[in-house]
Amino acid sequence: MIEFDNQTSFDFDVNVLNDIYSYLTKKDIELILTTDEEIQKLNKTYRNKDKPTDVLSFPLEEMPGMPLGSIVISIDTAKRGAEEFGHSVEDEIKLLFIHGLLHLLGYDHETDNGEMRQKEEEIINRFNLPKSLIIRND
Repeated sequence: MIEFDNQTSFDFDVNVLNDIYSYLTKKDIELILTTDEEIQKLNKTYRNKDKPTDVLSFPLEEMPGMPLGSIVISIDTAKRGAEEFGHSVEDEIKLLFIHGLLHLLGYDHETDNGEMRQKEEEIINRFNLPKSLIIRND
């Protein structure tokens, strides 16, 4: 189950993420939709980067019955990304959700040998999403 906390005025139906979520995991997760201002605070606190970002993932320790973790997405950055790459804000949120969820599942594009990028491409193709996540990360 996706526990959704929309901290913005953007009207988003979290149910559009259910197929992607079910494809990747059965564990509960939390999704927070927030602003650049709030995600910048989190980015500074947890990554020592004093700037907004598009998505952050906070995995929880693996324990029976525990959720997988939390994904935080900035709606402000998602809107800019959608405009820049020429697709809908909903699709941009889907792409950022995929990226964040793969991090919760243990993938790490900063240290792996391309496995996370391959998995992103597989999911993007499976759900017929825009290829911008693949392009911008090459």
